[in-house]
Parts: sequence; C-alpha cells; structure tokens
Amino acid sequence: MSENSDNDDERWLIVKGRRWRRTDPALEPSVIEELKSRLGAARNAVKQAKKRGDGKDLAEARRRVDVAKHGLGERGEYWWEMSLEDRRRRAETALNELR
Repeated sequence: MSENSDNDDERWLIVKGRRWRRTDPALEPSVIEELKSRLGAARNAVKQAKKRGDGKDLAEARRRVDVAKHGLGERGEYWWEMSLEDRRRRAETALNELR
C-alpha cells in the first residue's frame, strides 16, 4: 500500500452506516498493539469513572482515550496527508504520554 493511497477502503471503516477513520496502517504492529491496549484501559476507566460519578477521573480518562486515538491516527490530522516520519512520531509521542 502506498503512503498516499487514494483507496477509501484503506482510510475508512463503515459500521452501521457510520464512517470511522481506520488505524494508520504504516505503524509498527507492536506500536498499534500497545496503543490499542492503552485505549482499552482508558475506555474502561471512562466506564468506571461514570459509574462512580467522578468528574475529575472521567475527564482524565477521556483525555487518555483521545491521546490513544490520536496516536493510532484515528483522530487529528489525517494520517494519509502526513509524512511517514510525522505519523510515527505522533504515535510514539502518544505512547510516551500514556506510559
């Protein structure tokens, strides 16, 4: 796959009629795995904070979800419009923040 592919199937996932941005396919599998693990933990923290009614923890958990999603390329600048170096840097920055 080319870095600047024009194939929408490589960029978007359609679920129940809603379009979601795919994870950046150029990231190393180990980076994707760790970011997705941290995303799952952050989503769980959102759920737990909601149950407790803890607004401060909820805000922090949502921030961590956002950081992970940015690192995966699913939010923020479109990964297909960025250089490979910038895409990898964004993922590493997210991981460093979430560790």
